[in-house]
Amino acid sequence: MKQQIEKLYAISCKAEKVIIGLMSGTSLDGLDIAVCTCTNAGPATKLKVTHFTTVAYNTQFKNAILSVFSKKEVNLEQVCLLNKWVAVTHAEMINTALKTWGIAKEEIDLIASHGQTIYHAPLLLHGQDRYGNATLQIGDGDQLAVRTGIITLSDFRQKHIAVGGEGAPLAVYGDYLLFSKPNENRIMLNIGGIANFTFLPGTLDVAKVFSTDTGPGNGMMDMLVQRELSGIHFDIDGKIAARGNIQPTLLKALKDNSFFLKAFPKTIGPELFNLHYLENAKKMSSTENISLEDTLATLNRFTAETIIDAIHTCTMQNTYNIYASGGGMHNPVLMRHLKEGLKHCTFKNINDLHVNPDAKEAVLFAVLANECISGERLSSGNSMMPSVSMGKISFPL
Repeated sequence: MKQQIEKLYAISCKAEKVIIGLMSGTSLDGLDIAVCTCTNAGPATKLKVTHFTTVAYNTQFKNAILSVFSKKEVNLEQVCLLNKWVAVTHAEMINTALKTWGIAKEEIDLIASHGQTIYHAPLLLHGQDRYGNATLQIGDGDQLAVRTGIITLSDFRQKHIAVGGEGAPLAVYGDYLLFSKPNENRIMLNIGGIANFTFLPGTLDVAKVFSTDTGPGNGMMDMLVQRELSGIHFDIDGKIAARGNIQPTLLKALKDNSFFLKAFPKTIGPELFNLHYLENAKKMSSTENISLEDTLATLNRFTAETIIDAIHTCTMQNTYNIYASGGGMHNPVLMRHLKEGLKHCTFKNINDLHVNPDAKEAVLFAVLANECISGERLSSGNSMMPSVSMGKISFPL
């Protein structure tokens, strides 16, 4: 162990580190693998993505995760087995990607693994005060480290919860360090299964920076498409939604939830926004028999309006540039709704910031790993962005 600790110390002192960032989100479409060169740390951080790929999950793997995903009652043995199997599978994907790119494992300093969230339980969802906030990601860091031969940082969200946060969104740290710019107000909007954004004022006042979930992103739409249309995983280019009509009574029922009244920052997941939520809203609004097209059109608008409402609460007095990432940015119907509802903001291409939008979340975990190993505690005076170093360290053999 002493030898590994000395190696880690040497890595921490390097001006430039090569870090693999990993992300597997609630969409369960695959593992994002981003090879990043990180220079310096803290506000001086500079990062470049040299290689990126998304390795699609096969049906067997995806179904195994779905058997325990966002469910209150699951087979505990299955959770135990998957904690190892997810990491083993991810390690195989990493090793294959490195071989394809011609990169030796010795060239990689660290792996930063988000793992696979299987349940997110903020207090606002479960309401049991004595337990507080909780979240669970599987994909054991020791398995990754041993099977790749690379020091691995994982399980980032637990430290955030330990200091009073909700374990999400963690994007605020990387967004602040990489994307803050003097005299430019920015919103870093990510539309994945759940939508969230980071608020970056051009004053660079870290006390005013925060990140929050807004509600559903693509998740409910994807779930519906997968249930109703065999072999189709999402509404490609929003074409199905574009053929439908928004149903106002259903939209009103969908928005009728106390989550939307909670103050920022807040987090949520498919534990709330799922097909059961949709069916309840349909029942409340007597819209059980509307078409798939109308349902998707309404869900699309639901996602857009909850994002718009959230952004309006903090930007009405200023002009902001919005940089969108995540699967939702590829849905033209959703993006049209957003642009129509946020006319005081300008939508910019995140590629202008030299980051592939599909790689952004994996990149942000690479930043967290860099901060854990080489960063100083960022004293922000901001309860929404606690000064904390995140990540559990696993060594190879």
